[in-house]
Amino acid sequence: MRTRTLGATGPAVSAIGLGCMGMTDMYGPADEAESIATIHAALDAGVTLLDTGDFYAMGLNELLIRDALRARPGSRDQAVISVKFGALRDAGGGWAGHDGRPAAVKNFLAYSLNRLGTDHVDVYRIARLDPQVPIEETVGAIAEEVQAGRVRHIGLSEVGAETLRRAAATAPISDLQIEYGLFARGAEESVLPTARELGIGVTAYGVLARGLLGGRWTRERSTDPRDFRTGHPRFTGANLDRNLDLVEALRKVADAKGATVAQTAIAWVLSRGDDIVPLVGARTRERLAESLGALDVVLDEADLAAVEAAVPAGAVAGMRYPERQMGTLDSEKG
Repeated sequence: MRTRTLGATGPAVSAIGLGCMGMTDMYGPADEAESIATIHAALDAGVTLLDTGDFYAMGLNELLIRDALRARPGSRDQAVISVKFGALRDAGGGWAGHDGRPAAVKNFLAYSLNRLGTDHVDVYRIARLDPQVPIEETVGAIAEEVQAGRVRHIGLSEVGAETLRRAAATAPISDLQIEYGLFARGAEESVLPTARELGIGVTAYGVLARGLLGGRWTRERSTDPRDFRTGHPRFTGANLDRNLDLVEALRKVADAKGATVAQTAIAWVLSRGDDIVPLVGARTRERLAESLGALDVVLDEADLAAVEAAVPAGAVAGMRYPERQMGTLDSEKG
């Protein structure tokens, strides 16, 4: 497994990380035993970066990671655990904003440490900017936890260039987590250049566009009511038709390389720079193995041109989140 470093101050991690959200939340029912087996397979393959959020299934995702690591003595030292915090949810699973107050930061962290069964989190980040709290206060509170040894590195998620600068002026920032891939290239405008200027790495989620670029989605596929893709702008109506046409265009490029659509999409993100670590949301060992196969796909200049022709920047139809959620993305505000 090749490694990459999260920015100038962050840890060395596997070139591909494992996003664990779908193992307990958001994509409908999941198989706990298979999820744990997938985490174990990832560790066996040299994957070290495990990404979670304290609000994924109201803490169950953290408990799943705890159980997976406890079943493998010594694996906590191998894993680099990245935790997002701050999203508020109700008993029905609804969303109620974000809380970045310093007292809330410390409270969220205390609960995460307990659920994960560890004495520290490797990378800690607020999931979305709290518009009521200056980013300096939120980052400052995490910095205090770094000094106390309960956090190793500070990260951010879905913030814009201005917020990134303010945060970096407050404390060292290891990486920015942001949606980035063939279907989500907005970060290239100002956020990615600013991160590079500041020596901040990028962990890219959504590289497979929530399954669209997995190459298996069809127009006839039905989704579980608990799957948040039901009603998602990119998965409905004419938008879905357009997006699946893009997938088929990419499939031709992938076939010519002897790769799958998913592997080609991940390889494209890997080619964007050694400061970018794609997160794959594999929920099964089979999908994990396919995703890790992207490390063997080398895209030369001709291949990259073919990928760009198949999926031009801005060609995807539909917003990357429903309109209400788009409003919470500081990264979309420049």
